[in-house]
Amino acid sequence: QVQLVESGGGLVQAGGSLRLSCAASGSIYSINDMGWYRQAPGKQRELVASITSGGSTNYGDSAKGRFTISRDSAEKTMYLQMNGLSPEDTAVYYCNAQIRTNWYAPHLNYWGQGTQVTVSS
Repeated sequence: QVQLVESGGGLVQAGGSLRLSCAASGSIYSINDMGWYRQAPGKQRELVASITSGGSTNYGDSAKGRFTISRDSAEKTMYLQMNGLSPEDTAVYYCNAQIRTNWYAPHLNYWGQGTQVTVSS
């Protein structure tokens, strides 16, 4: 059983910062790409940022210059530092990871339960 658990969401004023964490646990052999996605009410889920096992990063347009993704492979944890938040960043933020549970198993896609980020104006 694999679990992804997000934390760090909450209510913040515009211009403020939050740091999200995503901890992977369970029967994990290896983790490939990891990423943060978000979904605002009435909108589709969108990529915020992703990071490969080698540390290469990719950012959605909304995150460039404001957010920083990182990971601690030894701790199986990923982070998202969010600065300069605006009300448009209000959404549920989801952790995603491609995880292999055995050396012979393929990487499968896993999702966390989400953490709410609300930015007040």
